[in-house]
Amino acid sequence: MKYFELKCLAYIKKEIELNSSFDIISSYINYCFTKDEQLKKLHEEKNFKNYCFGNFYPIEKDKLYKKGNTYEFIIRSLDEEFIYKLQRILRENVNNSFFQVLQTTKKVVKQIFISELYTITPTITTVKDENNKSIFWTVDKDGDILKLQKQLQDNLLKKYENFYNEKLKPTQNFIQLLEIKNQKPQSIYFMKKINDGKSIRVRLFGNKLKIVPNEDETSQKLAFVALSCGLGEKQSYGGGFVLSRV
Repeated sequence: MKYFELKCLAYIKKEIELNSSFDIISSYINYCFTKDEQLKKLHEEKNFKNYCFGNFYPIEKDKLYKKGNTYEFIIRSLDEEFIYKLQRILRENVNNSFFQVLQTTKKVVKQIFISELYTITPTITTVKDENNKSIFWTVDKDGDILKLQKQLQDNLLKKYENFYNEKLKPTQNFIQLLEIKNQKPQSIYFMKKINDGKSIRVRLFGNKLKIVPNEDETSQKLAFVALSCGLGEKQSYGGGFVLSRV
């Protein structure tokens, strides 16, 4: 197993608030998809996209990304062809009113033993409540840690199967230890188009997590998938981008 990473250097053309940055990067990547027929088809499919991205960094203390400054953000994927196409498109100077990517650096990472995972962006997980209604998992709304762990594992198993076209058969949950690092739910915002060309602001609720995965082969594969294409849901909006400690 291995994943492919693009480190992108972005020049900020107008001030960007932290709460808007996920949507702005997501829209930028989605626009890139329209420049290639295969990526456009992938974008339109209701299936796992097998990529994730992190927010601009470093984060400013006032939570504003300043006009005229440069920041980095990272895109990862299990799919080498996807990263190759995206890098080619970005080199063609895809531009918008908020920022422009000046430089991309490609990196290949082979599977490593992972001792810890840390979510850098909120991990979004939906579960069913007592009325069988889908809700975002938070400590206040649900609080069932075992349910959260199951949802996270089931999601990773589906991502693995989708990309590798084979099923894993875990004997235990891949998570040995899970810590919730936030006191209040963390949010990702994005704009959703509705009727008559209007848009509404949507808020996704998630959590910042520290995970210690188990050491068996299957657990390590799932931990690597989380690192490669995100933990939890809503990766196309910036959810569940993680770093690892070996």
